[in-house]
Amino acid sequence: GLELSHCVGTNPLAPAGPWRSGGPCKMKRVRTVFKPEQLERLEQEFLKQQYMVGTERVDLAATLHLTETQVKVWFQNRRIKWRKQSMEQKAAKLSQFGVIQPATADSTDIKDHEEDTVDVEL
Repeated sequence: GLELSHCVGTNPLAPAGPWRSGGPCKMKRVRTVFKPEQLERLEQEFLKQQYMVGTERVDLAATLHLTETQVKVWFQNRRIKWRKQSMEQKAAKLSQFGVIQPATADSTDIKDHEEDTVDVEL
């Protein structure tokens, strides 16, 4: 399961139960801290292919001593970063030629996706 830290914003001495104000205990996820060697290998694999699925993901996770979910989430987050960088490079090239790029739905979509990134440690 997920490794979760203590309840956030609750008094540990308060009685537990549905009658307690403040609702159910909200658990905070622990952020995965990757080792430099793991990041280097993940980046190498990302350069080869932006999507890692099936047995390739399972094998990579085992090789790096990570869970399949950690590898999956890393690739999801890395694709978002890659798309954002691509958009910024495109905008820079356009501005170099004096073309003003209007605000598009794409730039808004990137912001929305950034908030969807998830850090999970199993």
